[in-house]
Amino acid sequence: MSKVISRDGTPLAYERTGEGEPLILVGGAFSTGTAEGPLAGLLAPRFSVVTYDRRGRGDSGDTTPYAVAREVEDLAALVDEVGGRALLYGMSSGGALVLRAAAAGLNVPRVAVYEPPFTVLEETRAEKASYTQRLNELLGEGHRGEAVELFLSVVGMPHEFIAQMKQAPVWRSFEALAPTLAYDDAVMGDGTVPAERLAAVAQPVLVVSGGASPAVMRDAAVRTAEAAPDGHHRSLPRQTHDVDPRELAPVLAEFFTTA
Repeated sequence: MSKVISRDGTPLAYERTGEGEPLILVGGAFSTGTAEGPLAGLLAPRFSVVTYDRRGRGDSGDTTPYAVAREVEDLAALVDEVGGRALLYGMSSGGALVLRAAAAGLNVPRVAVYEPPFTVLEETRAEKASYTQRLNELLGEGHRGEAVELFLSVVGMPHEFIAQMKQAPVWRSFEALAPTLAYDDAVMGDGTVPAERLAAVAQPVLVVSGGASPAVMRDAAVRTAEAAPDGHHRSLPRQTHDVDPRELAPVLAEFFTTA
């Protein structure tokens, strides 16, 4: 992997494959750059695809205290590294980060996101605030496993599945990445669709959702697209939040190559 240094001195590990216009893929919670590898492979014939470990993950470094603005600077460093201009795609909370980067004025001519986990329900703000407080308490006390359990329960995983996962080797990797749950939580703001921020995104935005995802996620995707001046929504039949990259890749390629 190659490395680029962000503005605050944090080294970021990245890989680049393929030929064409640069396209940076941004993962969500618990993901390192390898999570987007299958999608990168499908897009590489048409783009120069960059996958990277967000700060605090994989082979990238970390610098405290965390701030969302530092992750936007990370993306700016990657954009500069690949030539000063790049397309952006973000998965889940990585999509929320991509939208923040676009609103901040990075030279990204088009951006696409898949199901950024916003909500259209204003009454959930209090629940989100409670989750944020408890998550940071657990991480501050060093209870990484409990922080992971909290996150998984909040996103809807049944307790019996969580109990099974705790016995699997993957649980250690989850605990290692647990501090970054606070990063993703910060990126999400109060959890509602950030209409005011999206109004500042001038470039075309594609928001993709799964046709088989819960209604609250589908509604949030539609509302996110509507809040951007040049926003577009696309639904993928039979797909959920765990989207098949073979279904997603053609949609992204079409959007990113549209004049």
